[in-house]
Amino acid sequence: MKFEFYDGKLGSIFGLSDDIKKDGRSFSITSGTINFLWNRNSENIEILIDGFPVVLGPNQLTTTTYLQHISFENTTLPLTAFLFNREFYCIADHDAEVSCNGILFFGTQDLPIITIPKDQERKFNTLYEIFQDEFSTSDKIQGDMLQMLLKRLIIMATRLAKEQLIIKKLDNDQIDVIRKFNVLVDEHYRSKRKVSEYAELLFKSPKTLSNLFSIYNQKSPQQIILDRVALEAKRLINYTDKQNQEIAYELGFNDPAHFSRFFKKVTSLSPTEYRETHNILH
Repeated sequence: MKFEFYDGKLGSIFGLSDDIKKDGRSFSITSGTINFLWNRNSENIEILIDGFPVVLGPNQLTTTTYLQHISFENTTLPLTAFLFNREFYCIADHDAEVSCNGILFFGTQDLPIITIPKDQERKFNTLYEIFQDEFSTSDKIQGDMLQMLLKRLIIMATRLAKEQLIIKKLDNDQIDVIRKFNVLVDEHYRSKRKVSEYAELLFKSPKTLSNLFSIYNQKSPQQIILDRVALEAKRLINYTDKQNQEIAYELGFNDPAHFSRFFKKVTSLSPTEYRETHNILH
C-alpha cells in the first residue's frame, strides 16, 4: 500500500508506504526527504543508516533526514514510512508552534529511536488510519489536511522523545539551545570548527555550551563539530566517487595532508585505509 500527495508546481511531496523497501523508488520525489520509519511488526527490523545497522523493535519509530543515507538491504519485513520534503512541511517554519520539534530531526547527532508505549498504540494506529482516509479524499484542501495530520504526528512523537530521550534536568529553553547548536553545526561545519563561533551565533558563552552539553550527554560541543566533519567525510568516501583531495577541499581543508591527519585522528584510519576497509556500494 502506497499513498502520495504531490504538488508539481511547488515541488512538494508527502507520502505514506506500508513497505518502504518496495515502494521507496516509486514516489514522484525520491531524494531530499525527511522520514518517519515505524516498525509495526511484532519482530525486530534492521535498517542501515550511513552504513551502520540500526535495529527497530516492535512499535518503535525513528526519524531520518536528507543528510543521512538509508539502506533497506537487510530489512526483511515491511517497514512503514511517512516521507515529506521541506516544500511540503518545513521543520524550521513550524518550530515555534511545536516546542522543540526539531529534536526529532536535527536536534541530536544520535539517531532518535522512540518506543510507542502500550497505552498509546491505539492513538498512533488511529492516526495512521486517518492518514489513509485523507489520502483517499482528493479535493482542494487535501494538502492542508495532510499537513495538519503530519503536525499531529510530529507533536505526538516529540512528546515521547522528550520523555524518553531528553534528560529531565533540562528545560525547554536548554533543549532548544542544544537543538539549535546541532542545526548550526549541520549548516556551517565546513567553515566553522570552533565552539566560540557557534556560541557567538547562539548569543551564549562557550562555557555555557560546554556546561549544557556535559549535562546532556558525554560529547563536548567541540567533539560534536569534529564528529560532524568526519561523518560527512565518511559519507563522501562511501557514497561518491570523489578522491581524497576533492573531499578535503569540499570539507574546507586547504591542504589534503591536513585532512588526512584530521581524519586519522578522529577515526584511527587514514582516508585511504578507511576507503579500503569500508567498501559500501552506492
